[in-house]
Amino acid sequence: MRRLLLLPVILLAAACGDGRLPQIDLVGEALGTTFKVSVVEPAASLDTAALETDILAALARVDALASTWRDDSEQAVLNAADTTDWVDVSATFCAALADSWAVSRASGGAFDATIGPLVNLWGFGPNGRVVVPPDEAAVADAMQHVGYDKLELDCDNARVRKSDARLFVDLSGWAKGYAVDEVAELLADQQLVNFLVEVGGDMRVSGHNSEARKWAVAIEAPSTSQRAPQSIIRITDTGIATSGDYRNYFEYDGVTYSHTIDPRTGRPVTHDLAAVTVLQASSAFADAMATALLVLGPDDGPELAENLGIAAYFLVRAESGIEEITTNAFEAVLDL
Repeated sequence: MRRLLLLPVILLAAACGDGRLPQIDLVGEALGTTFKVSVVEPAASLDTAALETDILAALARVDALASTWRDDSEQAVLNAADTTDWVDVSATFCAALADSWAVSRASGGAFDATIGPLVNLWGFGPNGRVVVPPDEAAVADAMQHVGYDKLELDCDNARVRKSDARLFVDLSGWAKGYAVDEVAELLADQQLVNFLVEVGGDMRVSGHNSEARKWAVAIEAPSTSQRAPQSIIRITDTGIATSGDYRNYFEYDGVTYSHTIDPRTGRPVTHDLAAVTVLQASSAFADAMATALLVLGPDDGPELAENLGIAAYFLVRAESGIEEITTNAFEAVLDL
């Protein structure tokens, strides 16, 4: 693992030339955000309209699974179930919870999909924003109803059981990455090889871009005042997700409260780690693990990523600027 200090990089988009390979781009809105799908060298027989319909259907299935903004999603139905009895769920939803729980265990609880009561309490959930931070008593009360170990999974029989009826599941830190994976698998099933899928900033790339090179991905600099790349990497055949604390926050009495909440303390993080990018075959895993590593901070995050062999890239605020930390696995991906 190496540490180095970099200045922000400005990406200048190259003008499209005649030598580029054919590419189709499909863009739209889903899951409360935007999506983009780029396919390079599509077969002449590809029905673009049918492909777009299939993509929208895949995204709609994810929304029906884990939306925090609709009352009929599987997640919302489970949250509304005021019971500690077994609740039947779809096999897909149970598998999603199991994948999420795996990241929770690996990170020592730094990622926890039952963090919903705290997310709502601090004004970053579907209950709406707050302008004053909650008091210690409110945080302590919410903490009583947080903990992934309070939800028992029986995926062999597609059912789950809450030990606390007030448990609130929030898969927001997983859903965008899962949506990317679902669309990417859809494209692969249609024998498409060279593509980029992006949903709300999470991505998965395959093959090459229209220049017959690896896909160029700009990692945003952690700035609240402007959007500019911190660095640009070229990757292929991987998912990528970034978690940062610099876009969604509120200020009160001179203190900034980030939307990144530590499930172990019940409070927004206060360290100097601004953003984490994770490369992994599964975009859903990358999404959840990026959140976990961000919560862990600039010391424990890189240490865990290195120990687990995770390709991760950390941006840390320092007096002299933004410091980068990269794991050996991240360096290996870039050297391929």
